[in-house]
Amino acid sequence: MSFWRDKNGVFSLSAADNTKRLTEMLGNSSDVKERQFSFGKTQGIVLYITTLVDSILVEEHILKPLVENRSKSPEDSITVLDRTEAADFNDALDGLLTGKTLLFFEGQSACFICGTERTALRTIMEPQNEKIVRGAHDGFVENLNTNIFLLRRRVESKELVVEFMEKGKRVKKQIAIVYEKKIANPELIKELKRRMESINTEMIYSAGHIEQLIEDSSLSPFPQFLVTERPDRAAANIMEGRIAILNDGTPTVILAPTTFFAFYQSPDDYTSRMWAGSFYRLLRLLGFFIAFLLPALYIAVVAYHPEVIPGDLIVQMKGSVENIPYPPLVEALFMELTIELIREAGIRLPSPIGQTIGVVGGLVIGQSVVSAGLVSNLTVIVVALTAIAAYVVPSTEMGMSIRLIRFPVMVAASLFGFYGLVFAMMVLAIHLCKLNSLNTPYFAPFAPLRWKDLKDTVIRRSVWKQKTRPSDSMPLDKTKEDGSREWVKE
Repeated sequence: MSFWRDKNGVFSLSAADNTKRLTEMLGNSSDVKERQFSFGKTQGIVLYITTLVDSILVEEHILKPLVENRSKSPEDSITVLDRTEAADFNDALDGLLTGKTLLFFEGQSACFICGTERTALRTIMEPQNEKIVRGAHDGFVENLNTNIFLLRRRVESKELVVEFMEKGKRVKKQIAIVYEKKIANPELIKELKRRMESINTEMIYSAGHIEQLIEDSSLSPFPQFLVTERPDRAAANIMEGRIAILNDGTPTVILAPTTFFAFYQSPDDYTSRMWAGSFYRLLRLLGFFIAFLLPALYIAVVAYHPEVIPGDLIVQMKGSVENIPYPPLVEALFMELTIELIREAGIRLPSPIGQTIGVVGGLVIGQSVVSAGLVSNLTVIVVALTAIAAYVVPSTEMGMSIRLIRFPVMVAASLFGFYGLVFAMMVLAIHLCKLNSLNTPYFAPFAPLRWKDLKDTVIRRSVWKQKTRPSDSMPLDKTKEDGSREWVKE
């Protein structure tokens, strides 16, 4: 075996010198442990980090076989399956930091790197923020190998490709790119790899960190990649030609490319019949318009266009808002920010207390501000409907984007009434049409218009009529083999 060598990075023939240097490179940390042993006439040293390795694996599969099987070679004695050989300090150090055990023999300028990582896995359970009624109830965890297992168990295809890469200059993290070779577009794979290889950071903290480093427009309020913790959702997107990015240490998987309408689709849409799936998808899209338009519409009507209110309601509305001492914009902003504060407090507090704060805080504050004459009853109703509509979206990232967008739309409506509202909608529509996700149109199939893809966008047609894959991911194989109802013809 040939090794790259220089005077600073190559092992010496002394096992003690090699382990001493590695220990010094780790700052003489207290959890770095070395154990000496004898293999025939040869002396050896085992080096590992106690907090990262499984000590039972070290004893049962490395030390015990070496002591008992003296007639065999070291390679034949060790019963660890994950085993490589290295002669470079950097490779050995990387192995130590990932929970591997180093095995040195006196007189050899190389070492064995044995896989003895400790596995402390969280139980596979349904993601809390992506619950469904029907379908699978398992979710990704913080272990990369487990997550790939969950994907391979669903996509049992010989064409499923998993490519690993390491990122991080100081702290290396393993990242996996998963795609279906006969479906995913090679140009998209090449572009994604180019962006991933250009990442130059000290450490990859999370999937969100990767997302921000490779997205097309960092200034856009909209998420340009779909993230999920559901294996069934990830597998379905892979089979449509999309690429999954998995990061060790996080249960979140990034799916690219994606479209705006993918954020409003749920696995429940496909486990339900066509009419139910289409109805709830339309309801979610309606929630999008309510979430960012309703407060601005209320401000525009009260401040500039009260004539659009029916005569039977105008007296009640006037009585509700005429005693408020400040403009409708200030009134709406006060309530919107209060709702955001209650939401943030509910997330940060322990679950039982957070739920109590959310319910009691909303009721008490809502009743109190109305009684004190700080806001009108109508404002409380509008803000409550807006908050509910914002939480209808199945994606947390898109929900946050909607909540941010409504503030500039409210300002535009307060300045110019309906004209400002229409202008804000035009700017939003132009932005969505210009936005890309991995160089593919974000607002497809409406911009550009693709009639065939509309069958699974705003509404969902029957599965047996969806014989082609969506065009936004530019799949190599556009035809699906499932969904047939040939028995009807028979």
